[in-house]
Amino acid sequence: MIVNDKNNQYLDLLLEPIKLCSQYKPKFGTSNKDGNSLLEFKNLYASDPLYHWIGFDCDLMYAAHKAAGGITSLYRQLGIGCERLIRQIMSDQLELNKEQVIWGYTIQKDDGSIAKLTLDAKISLDDLTNSHYRDTINEWLKLSSVKLGLDKNRFQNLIGAVFEIRQGYKSADSKRQNADLLNAIRAYNENLLPVMMVLSSQINTVVLKRYQTAQLLVLIGILNDDPTISTYAFCDKILNYSLETFFRKNSGFIREEINNTLESLLNP
Repeated sequence: MIVNDKNNQYLDLLLEPIKLCSQYKPKFGTSNKDGNSLLEFKNLYASDPLYHWIGFDCDLMYAAHKAAGGITSLYRQLGIGCERLIRQIMSDQLELNKEQVIWGYTIQKDDGSIAKLTLDAKISLDDLTNSHYRDTINEWLKLSSVKLGLDKNRFQNLIGAVFEIRQGYKSADSKRQNADLLNAIRAYNENLLPVMMVLSSQINTVVLKRYQTAQLLVLIGILNDDPTISTYAFCDKILNYSLETFFRKNSGFIREEINNTLESLLNP
């Protein structure tokens, strides 16, 4: 196992977005982009006859809104941190530059304009100068193809993989699912294996089954030795970096940061 010395950099990548959550303030439908303070909220709700009569203009109501919106933001920012962390690990371990680890494509929108969609990470065999990593990735592509039931011709044409990285996937939002499946189709059209990488073990079982049926490889944050199933096994065996060790080693510090953020969100 190769151990790099970028622990502090990786911590910053993970935690920097999360720290923004402690500054969260609910907007309550107003145009205030910075959200509303407790005093602004109480003035707003006190001016509403119904909310004032029934007692919504109180500290606890503000705290409830702040916590609800803040927790949603916390999950979102954790996802951003995980995305940045994994992409940097891939770049460092496989010696890929910023351009090499990004993949995207363009679509024409209903209004005729052009939009570019990007996924979180890419590994292309042609970009790998280290023969050991090239062979390792190629073997993993083969194992993944067997796992997904891809035909031999499709596997032989694969030139790499593209990754959508999530902290968890408890939602069953159909719009998000359709976007993920469209990304998978475009990836296969360019002979790239589409991969959904989830760092937690939290994933909607209906979504998981739908993705697997569509031959989209899903890696989940479970601790086992199969790099075609486990995010941590993939990082360990394919990227030669123990993501599990990173989180275990830094757990106390990360938990403290999360606790501070939660305390901030739960107070009015």
